[in-house]
Amino acid sequence: MSDGFPADSTSSILRVRYAETDQMGVVYYANYLVWFEIGRTDFCRQHGFAYREMELEDGLYITVAEARCRYKAPARYDDELLVRTFLRAVRKRVLVFAYEIHRPATDEILAEGETVHVVTDRDGRARSLPDKYRDLLLAHLRAGGNDAP
Repeated sequence: MSDGFPADSTSSILRVRYAETDQMGVVYYANYLVWFEIGRTDFCRQHGFAYREMELEDGLYITVAEARCRYKAPARYDDELLVRTFLRAVRKRVLVFAYEIHRPATDEILAEGETVHVVTDRDGRARSLPDKYRDLLLAHLRAGGNDAP
């Protein structure tokens, strides 16, 4: 695995479905962003909360403000993939996640990327991340040695 990811990053396993590919069996580029979302959702669960709880209980959303993906090698139909996710930064109203997508059979990195999120309410207004979530995420960052405000 890449040396740039902390040991406490989370991993999600998935298999490329036929519907995610083009006629040549190569994954359509936008699916990588969907897989980042799978990694991000699993990351939250593995760090003490479900994203859905934040929506239902607090009326808050982690809205994507920016997304970046660098494609290094193609994924193909029926490949098993590993999505590694970690939290790069937590600020008052902003979260930054980083991702790598690997083919475990060869440990080849297929894509890497980052998403920047703004915490918003149901009306799309920026809000502060509640302490209960911030504390869970900051505990992760302190344990992993990443940046925290």
